[in-house]
Amino acid sequence: MSTGKGDISGWLVRRSPWPSWLGLVAVLGALTGHVARATPDGGMDNAIVVRAARAWLEGRSPYDDPHFLYLPGAVLAAVPQALLPPEVLRVLVPAFVTACLVGGWGCALRLHRVPLDSRLAVLGLTALAAGFAPFGHLVRLGNWTATAVLALPLGLLLASRGRWTAAGAVLGTVLALKPLLAPLALLFLFAGRWKALAVMAAVPALASGASALLLPDPAGFLTRTLPFLLHGQDAFVRLYEASLGAVLPRLGVPELAARTFASAACVAGLVAAYRRWGRADPGPLRLSETAAGLMLSVFLVSRPSYDHYLLVVVPLLLAGLPYPGSVARGPWFWLAMVPQLPGLTWPYLETVQRRAFRDAVTLGVLAVTVARRCGPRPPVGPGAPADADRQAAVPGGDHIYTG
Repeated sequence: MSTGKGDISGWLVRRSPWPSWLGLVAVLGALTGHVARATPDGGMDNAIVVRAARAWLEGRSPYDDPHFLYLPGAVLAAVPQALLPPEVLRVLVPAFVTACLVGGWGCALRLHRVPLDSRLAVLGLTALAAGFAPFGHLVRLGNWTATAVLALPLGLLLASRGRWTAAGAVLGTVLALKPLLAPLALLFLFAGRWKALAVMAAVPALASGASALLLPDPAGFLTRTLPFLLHGQDAFVRLYEASLGAVLPRLGVPELAARTFASAACVAGLVAAYRRWGRADPGPLRLSETAAGLMLSVFLVSRPSYDHYLLVVVPLLLAGLPYPGSVARGPWFWLAMVPQLPGLTWPYLETVQRRAFRDAVTLGVLAVTVARRCGPRPPVGPGAPADADRQAAVPGGDHIYTG
């Protein structure tokens, strides 16, 4: 990363003035406070998991609710919430979700060796909270995707420091709650980290198996939830899905053609992610962009695929902004964000049931933008550092790659 005065990255990594932090605290506080006042149960999606835990405490199957799409371990994890009164949940849940999002942003910054007191730290998080609609949606819903938003950059941060087994344990723990980050198993496969991959698979397998034995129907996830997911869920849920397989049929594309196109796009994205990893250039972009490519490729075809899934990858890419050649330095990254501007009404897409079309545009453009990074490494131009591994010191004693 260049930290010279003539480059934007130098300005971004310098210490931020304290008034900027007051603005960030005000934005996060207003969002969390509004959700705490407006949602008596801590958010619609969190309420589904809490109801499942209460059903188990009453001796019923949590999978009686077809919209409970989590692994058995999530039932036990939600039990403490099931024992709390609603007036506590309405404050605790949005605060916890916001804390996960803030923590994920902090880990993404440290992965890219950006100081936590920098301008990018405060301005980037403010932009996500105030200018990226899925951020507010996730806090309002209380969806457990927030744990994945924290775990992905944390796992990559550990991997960047050579602690691959610990990274596998972190990702595996979140997989035991919600299998959203399962595509990252391919990252461990690309890197040849077999022990870490085994840990990542063993943690959710053991947790799910042990938890399932405590449920009235131990195989409920396999016999009820998986068929529900594989058959495209129900008509109501499909209105909110952003994957190509869900959006294209709503535009008149035959179901088979839509699935074929989505699958082909997914495969192309996975190949691009593999090529990105194989480029083996120094610095943190290799990890972050490979991981983002894997997740976006699967989001193109996965059912379900919602707007708040974008929060798994967007902060990770945004944190790489100070690096020349990063995805966030390109115009298409920012164009992909336009449909997610809060408060902007689009003709014919006014209803919430049609926002999936906007989400699909963002998802598709982001996936293509990241996939383009699979090409050959750009040649070093005149005046560029000859040694790509040369490092420059930044405030706080940290070091950032200049390549």
